[in-house]
Amino acid sequence: MTALTAIGTYLPDERVPIEDLAERFGLTAMQTKVFRRYHKLGEVSRDAGGTLTDLLRGALDDLDGLAGNEHRVRYVIHARTFPTVTPYPLNPLRELCRERGLDHAETFAVGHHACASGLLAIDVAGRLLAADAAAHPDALALILAGEKAFTGEAQMVPETSFFGEGASACLVSASGEHDRLLSYSADLRGEFDGDSMEQALEFQRVYSDSLGEAILAAVEGAGLTMAEIALVLPHNVNVVAWQRVCKRIGFPLAKVVLDNVAADGHVFCADAFLNYRTASRRGLLKPGERYVVAAAGAGRGATFSAMVFEH
Repeated sequence: MTALTAIGTYLPDERVPIEDLAERFGLTAMQTKVFRRYHKLGEVSRDAGGTLTDLLRGALDDLDGLAGNEHRVRYVIHARTFPTVTPYPLNPLRELCRERGLDHAETFAVGHHACASGLLAIDVAGRLLAADAAAHPDALALILAGEKAFTGEAQMVPETSFFGEGASACLVSASGEHDRLLSYSADLRGEFDGDSMEQALEFQRVYSDSLGEAILAAVEGAGLTMAEIALVLPHNVNVVAWQRVCKRIGFPLAKVVLDNVAADGHVFCADAFLNYRTASRRGLLKPGERYVVAAAGAGRGATFSAMVFEH
């Protein structure tokens, strides 16, 4: 059973108020006020002088369990929101593998589910490790997430959210006692492959129901009910979106870890791991409790995903 063995995270110290971003995107004072007061978005994390390699390196520096186990890592996966995150021929993943003694590992990126690609990466890692288990029972996969907000598209989701910079690193094993994966649900919606205003409006219309249904499907797949779920670790799109999802699934908003929305923004595929660390620091998860990780992504189509773990 796929398990998360260790998680590391990194957020730069710099914060940019959303008001400072308003002019670039032509936002009126009222639109900016809606972001802050209604969506509860206040500022975003930034590393103005840093590179993507710096962000990912920061997460690796925080990852307990990698030092001394580099030889066990068979796969290194970068979970991406966007297909292209650095200009050719830069390759931060390979650079970090050479730097950290992981040059022997197979490296690749997954980005097919946009902001939900972090969950896809966990699923892929677990499947690969399970297939290798007979020959390599102690093998690990390393999942990295995080991107630079280096274009307009990578800085703001219109009328929805602002992207922040940060990163996460996660070690995955084929089995283990730490944070075992109980189920995974992914709803792929190809009808949203496009950028028309009609598609954008329809995506917003179905968002809460579709993400809520993915959560319910994952919980049912784990043989549980929502009453048995201790916590939800969300993607940090905004607070209002989660108010609507919670209403749809009958789950208390107080049990959704939303601490990082106002302070850091939506940190691409790293949100779930950042929220896991927040939950751990706050003592919100106890051994044996079950929790949901949920995310939605929009790009070449849309994805609504959820996983259930046992802590």
